[in-house]
Amino acid sequence: MNVYPNITVIASLIADPSRAIFLSSLLDGRALPAGELAHMASVTPQTASSHLAKLVEGGLLEVEQQGRHRYYRLANKEIANLIESMASIAPPVQIRSLKQSDQLQQLSHARTCYGHLAGKLGISLCEALVQKGYLSDPEEAHSKDYQVTEEGIQWFTTFGIELQMKPGSRRAIARKCLDWSERRHHLSGMLGEQLRHQLAELDWIRQKTGSRSVEVTEAGKKGLYEVLSISL
Repeated sequence: MNVYPNITVIASLIADPSRAIFLSSLLDGRALPAGELAHMASVTPQTASSHLAKLVEGGLLEVEQQGRHRYYRLANKEIANLIESMASIAPPVQIRSLKQSDQLQQLSHARTCYGHLAGKLGISLCEALVQKGYLSDPEEAHSKDYQVTEEGIQWFTTFGIELQMKPGSRRAIARKCLDWSERRHHLSGMLGEQLRHQLAELDWIRQKTGSRSVEVTEAGKKGLYEVLSISL
């Protein structure tokens, strides 16, 4: 008798191209209506509703009713980590149009990943924090987390980020997240989310409407170079 979890149930839900697009589109943590998700996947509203119902039933999505509209979001961060990890080992996207090329370029440059920053921007931030000595990368090859150094605590505090953990919290402070477009680690966890929030508060980054892609403002380019020697 097989005593292992039946991962084929989850795999079959993700395997459909339209459902995979829905899940990937929700990786930034937003809740989106069925109509918008249908448009993203280029399917009819009826087809989208059928797929979304299966994802909700399978525990991959949650749905919230607001008036006549239903909004869908990823059920939890574990689902986001699963989709991002699968994307990191998936074959490269086959570009078939200029629009697709532009979208991929924007996502690869800077995007949100369930509350934190990914793409070239996310990688640059993470590597700069390590090079400056604010984060340390443990020698253990399979370590999931970065360590925040004493110098790092001082720098993050000065930058407006408090690293206090709530009593009983089990959240990772500075977790490694493998980036699917860069094939390197960017910063996630509580620190990754707070860093993204602070950059947005400073107006150094702006979320693009209807997209996971992020724009680095002129003030952001100047600020990131001044504080972390990052050139974008």
